[in-house]
Amino acid sequence: MAIYMIGYDLHPSSEGDYEDLYSTLEEIGSGYWDCLESTWLLMTERTPAQVRDELKQHLKSDDRLLVVHCGEGAAWLGFEGECQTWLEDHL
Repeated sequence: MAIYMIGYDLHPSSEGDYEDLYSTLEEIGSGYWDCLESTWLLMTERTPAQVRDELKQHLKSDDRLLVVHCGEGAAWLGFEGECQTWLEDHL
């Protein structure tokens, strides 16, 4: 199962909120982690393009989305507890 880092830059407007986006993020993967604002680490069998295509329907024209496959090697700072454990177990 692949792990993807998903980052987004959202521009809320009168067009509505992003609850459907957040729900879709939770549905796509067998597990997810959202300890960073605007960034998720998501485990799924889908390809990066499939993840993008599922999420883009919940974005507005001026929003931005990035889906990156995480490979070997990672470093982090400032995480504790459950977030630290998740990083150690999966990256």
